[in-house]
Amino acid sequence: MHLAGLDQQIEAVDRDPSPAPQAVEGLPETFDLDDPTGHGRSSGWGEQRHGASPYGGDARPWGHLGGAWLDGLVTGDLIPGAAGAAPAPSPVDADLVVSLDGVAVRRSGTALLHDVDWRVELDERWVVLGPNGAGKTTLLNIASGRLHPTTGTAHVLGERIGRTDVMELRTRIGLSTAALAERLPAQERVVDVVMTAAWSVVGRWRESYDPADEARARALLDQLGVSGLAERAYGTLSEGERKRTQIARALMTDPELLLLDEPAAGLDLGGREDLVGRLADLAHDPDAPALVLVTHHVEEIPPGFTHALLLRDGAVMAQGLLDDTLTADNLTKTFGLPLLVERNGDRYTARAA
Repeated sequence: MHLAGLDQQIEAVDRDPSPAPQAVEGLPETFDLDDPTGHGRSSGWGEQRHGASPYGGDARPWGHLGGAWLDGLVTGDLIPGAAGAAPAPSPVDADLVVSLDGVAVRRSGTALLHDVDWRVELDERWVVLGPNGAGKTTLLNIASGRLHPTTGTAHVLGERIGRTDVMELRTRIGLSTAALAERLPAQERVVDVVMTAAWSVVGRWRESYDPADEARARALLDQLGVSGLAERAYGTLSEGERKRTQIARALMTDPELLLLDEPAAGLDLGGREDLVGRLADLAHDPDAPALVLVTHHVEEIPPGFTHALLLRDGAVMAQGLLDDTLTADNLTKTFGLPLLVERNGDRYTARAA
């Protein structure tokens, strides 16, 4: 990557406590950063900043493809006192991707999460289900290192939130949310929307990319069925095409954990079913990262997902293996309405009793 004078500008940002992502003088409004030093970039199909991928070193559809999203370089959410501190040794099992113990989140006197215990292992695919305001996005923000708990402890990829460099941690996590999607420049080529995740930026500026970067981006678009849109402007895409592009971007830098916040929201029936099928392919791939998908609807749960966590008013109503958790009683408690749930093959439906 070649950004003239950027090192000096970043040093100035580091010295300036002002939480303003656009404080770097001279950068365009669409230029955003999550990993300003470029540490999160992997330069080839089999290369990764953290060494050999835990999923193996061979080229494959989903391995070595992931993404580090860019939710705020200087958003004020770094833990006070964490900068420069040596990370505390982690007691967490190496196979645990997410480990929450007694996690609670309170903001302005309002409890967003209550005493949450949760474990996600490397080979698991979780769906987080609940009504609006249940705390699903808050839980995802904890798991992505973008929020730290008010009480309790949260370990993500072996690092304790509050005692680690969260900017470093975020480079290992792929994240797709509506908030991040809104920051993608409408005029950007689709292939660039995906490729710029290699440097954890939003919008191309003066950075340069290797041929392998573009090859990876195009391969991801192909895997998600939108390779024919690579040269189109992102703003001209349909909602379904945008969602698939966003997931491709989240997979750009080979995450160890992939978090998807309501990826099927706003899609018509055809778009939803196409996306569910592609996520099912990802879920069934043993080389894919650990997956967590947030949704309101059991109909959006892709085949291949293994576990579910049900939230209501910030509290866990039930969690465990998918079949054991998605029961009429549990869904009734979660949504506050008598519900019936049916399974047809690998898919679920729910309706009022």
